[in-house]
Amino acid sequence: MTDTQTTTQTMNPADGFAAMFEASEASTAGVELGGEGQIVTGIVVAIHRDSVVVDIGGKSEGVIKADEFIDGTGQVNVKPGDKVDVFIESRESDDGLISLSKEKADKMKVWDEISAACERDEIIEGTISQRVKGGLSVTIRGGVKAFLPGSQVDLRPIRNLEKLIGQTYEFKVIKFNKKRGNIVLSRRVLLEVERDAMKAKTLQNLEEGMVLTGTIKNLTEYGAFVDLGGIDGLLHITDMSWGRVNHPSEVFNVGDEVTVKVLKYNPETERVSLGLKQTQEDPWNHAEEVYIIGKRVGGKVMSLTDYGAFVELEPGVEGLIHVSEMSWTKKIKHPSKMLEIGQDVECQVLEVDAKSKRISLGMKQLEPDPWSMFTDKYKPGDKIGGKVRSITDYGVFVGIEEGVDGMVHKTDLSWTVKVNNPGDLYKKGDEVEAIILSINHDEKKVSLGVKQLWDDPWGTILDDYKPGAVVENVSVLSVADYGVFVRLRPGVEALIPTNEVDPTVPLESGGTIRAEVSNIDSMDRRITLTMRNPGESPAAEQLQVLKRESSGKGATLGDLIKEKLGDKLSSIAAAAQDDDDDDE
Repeated sequence: MTDTQTTTQTMNPADGFAAMFEASEASTAGVELGGEGQIVTGIVVAIHRDSVVVDIGGKSEGVIKADEFIDGTGQVNVKPGDKVDVFIESRESDDGLISLSKEKADKMKVWDEISAACERDEIIEGTISQRVKGGLSVTIRGGVKAFLPGSQVDLRPIRNLEKLIGQTYEFKVIKFNKKRGNIVLSRRVLLEVERDAMKAKTLQNLEEGMVLTGTIKNLTEYGAFVDLGGIDGLLHITDMSWGRVNHPSEVFNVGDEVTVKVLKYNPETERVSLGLKQTQEDPWNHAEEVYIIGKRVGGKVMSLTDYGAFVELEPGVEGLIHVSEMSWTKKIKHPSKMLEIGQDVECQVLEVDAKSKRISLGMKQLEPDPWSMFTDKYKPGDKIGGKVRSITDYGVFVGIEEGVDGMVHKTDLSWTVKVNNPGDLYKKGDEVEAIILSINHDEKKVSLGVKQLWDDPWGTILDDYKPGAVVENVSVLSVADYGVFVRLRPGVEALIPTNEVDPTVPLESGGTIRAEVSNIDSMDRRITLTMRNPGESPAAEQLQVLKRESSGKGATLGDLIKEKLGDKLSSIAAAAQDDDDDDE
């Protein structure tokens, strides 16, 4: 074996592949027909255990390793007389045989075919074999490897390229270098051509109102882009369903097929607006027939606002439960105190306006109405008892029954005291008895009166309580900044102004004191008392005189003077006696 033959047989396959191309290129520069680096057609003349002998003409025979003819079953797939294309690696050796290669001939033929296909701008089929840096490796004709950049895989970037391994596609060669064995492919170019063709066809027939089938291409917060065939249309989130959709992903996945209606189409901008719900009947068309006033219905709480809760009765149909319709007895400040989003709730239909797409619902209507129960039980003139629920500047609210309050106006608290601030007499939680004065069914209001528990006392007040009269065991009702409210007897209250209060006497609600009537104002209906030296005022002395006059009608003026003088003499004598006692 010559040195040239030895070098050829031990050559690295990759180096030999490059040398093969260099030799092929050199053949076009004056190499003789049938010389080294040429591909010729020969005839198999003999098959040995390790080699195959091929006659390439011109009384020349060459030898090829038998391994190059082994098929998938491990058998040599050639027989004497078969024609084969071979690559001449070296001239005749000492034994008269030429070194040949079938593999290199096959590879050179494949590259020639690929080169011709590139020149003709043909499409090449290949199978993605593995992931490589920057893209994918594709096996094309004859096992040749080509490079598919990541940017040329599809119309849009693909995050997971590994999922494409093993897939067979058609490609376009965008770069070819036979000398370096470099081939770059693109699938995107073919897809763009296909898309443009589909787009032209779609736009030719596209018009508003038509129904099309498309594929969900991308999802955003505000909608979904649908591929209609070369052109994308926007399906806005508000047009996906007659019901409430918080995010398009609740309805679709990328790749889903969907039937939509073209709502708007602008040929100039090629913008297409689509609708899905428009392909279905609006559920509000039959809302008045389905949701009859008074009907009990169930639904799911979809959202809460300051004024109520929106309940989905069916996809596309929602009703509002106003806070005032949630409870008969509770004052709901916010719906979240009663309900939460996603909660199933039972309610009653109160009102339906299909044109405005509004349904009013109520929860409290499913429970007995406390007002109806109250009006069945009570009537004006009845006596009631309850606790003070709240106090305002104009009156006191008293709980009569669960869910029903009555109001005592401040003018109906007392016959004999003008109450400017009801909080001076009552506090929250106090037990109160009152008379029902009136019942307003339309506004569901009850008017109460405390003073009406007793008859108007002003017919006898002047006879019972004259200025100067001393009253014992007067009950203290409350102490205010400007005075003390007291009760002379049931139904008769009085005020002791602050400047008439004895600071030495302890005052507390429920206690008793001794006082004197200082003034009776029949016009303003007020009784005023004083705690300062009860019974010693001029009015008290005059009242005592009048009492004595009334009790001793037969006495003369002299008797009265004598009695008066006697009282004074007795006082002087008592005072003198006290002085004598001091001297002793």
